Amino acid sequence: MIIVDTALAKREAEGRPIRVGMIGAGFMGSGIVLQIFHSVPGMTLCGIANRNPRKAIDAFAQVVDADNVLRAGNQQDIEDAIMAGQPVVTDDPEALARAAGLDAIIEVTGSMDYAARGVLAAIETGKHVIVMNAELDGTVGPLLKAKADRAGVVFTNVDGDQPGVQMNLYRFVRSIGVKPVVCGNIKGLQDPYRTPETQRGFAEKWGQNVNMVTSFADGTKISYEQAIVANGTGMKVARRGMIGPDPTGRDPTLPLRPLEEYIDLLAPHIDPDGPGIVDYIVGAKPGPGVFVLGTHDNPRQQHYLNLYKLGAGPYYLFYTPYHLCHFEAPLTIARAVLFGDAALAPNGAPRVGVVTIAKKDLAAGEVIDDIGGFASYAEADNMESIVANNLLPMGLASGARLKRSVTRDTPLTFADVDLPSERLIDRLYKEQAEYFGLTRTGISV
Repeated sequence: MIIVDTALAKREAEGRPIRVGMIGAGFMGSGIVLQIFHSVPGMTLCGIANRNPRKAIDAFAQVVDADNVLRAGNQQDIEDAIMAGQPVVTDDPEALARAAGLDAIIEVTGSMDYAARGVLAAIETGKHVIVMNAELDGTVGPLLKAKADRAGVVFTNVDGDQPGVQMNLYRFVRSIGVKPVVCGNIKGLQDPYRTPETQRGFAEKWGQNVNMVTSFADGTKISYEQAIVANGTGMKVARRGMIGPDPTGRDPTLPLRPLEEYIDLLAPHIDPDGPGIVDYIVGAKPGPGVFVLGTHDNPRQQHYLNLYKLGAGPYYLFYTPYHLCHFEAPLTIARAVLFGDAALAPNGAPRVGVVTIAKKDLAAGEVIDDIGGFASYAEADNMESIVANNLLPMGLASGARLKRSVTRDTPLTFADVDLPSERLIDRLYKEQAEYFGLTRTGISV
């Protein structure tokens, strides 16, 4: 941040703001509009693509006169608007992503095909890509990163969301000579059987999408978030679904417990000589934030860490007690454009994926609904297990039809379902499996 704010101020003084296009105009997208226009000198949001362009106009209307927002019909209209400095909206993510005059695209939809279309178009036309879409990243992020590398652009998830904040902390801990052994997320509630009905009141209170809110509660979102942290750090999960210590017993009204009390609950699952694990805890304070557990092998440095109130070890706790989502997301754009630095990106082949688990007994012929729905929840699992058992990624599950009945809490496999035809996400997942050699042990799409 110390470097980024200075660099942005310089771009503002020079009259050369970073020009950004955004895909998505929901809860987070609306916040990013406010943040860029009011709090980020040296950056301007030029256009928004959204399936419902009216929502994109409404997002711009928070900061400019809606009558001055152009609804574009094609790529040329978008480019003309960018050149004229006129805010522009479209329902076509590819047209926006391909438009000349933009430095970067930030994707904030949580969708699969719609998001992927824009991301691929941005990479193909030499734009940096920032995704606030853990679902897409956790499904085909390693492939998208490989494509971005070949194109010479940055592909990154965002600072501000918990995975990016974890990666910031991971990099800090490693930079002071401490070896990270756990990257962790702090949750207030974890109940895999939550549905849009149980979460509707919360979603309506905060103006959020009810399926997205359900995915927070049922463990799907945390699975994606920790999977992309694993893929950025080389860590694994200790077991399918992670450990997830939860002294609350799914009762969010119980008092929060100090974060330090969770170290002993995770310690038995840590291999100090291994690559480390990603995990989460429930009901800890300070929250909602993130933490890293690390070790140090030098006795003298252990003495210093103890002096500095981190305890006698062997595990030293570092934490960030908040994550500010859209407030910090534009800084990731600046890091990518100005310094070629990714807040969080896959590092080679996927280590951890996100698989589909039956939320209820599912009957043959039943169609799986959207992420955060009634039919399924997700768990993070190591790729070796996913490949060996031919497990169905959650990112491919929506719209799949059951070939046979499956009982609640059963992981679904490719053999259990018929997938919809002609989807981009299926083609990308297959391409990723082939690119990284994961087809050798039986992945089929």
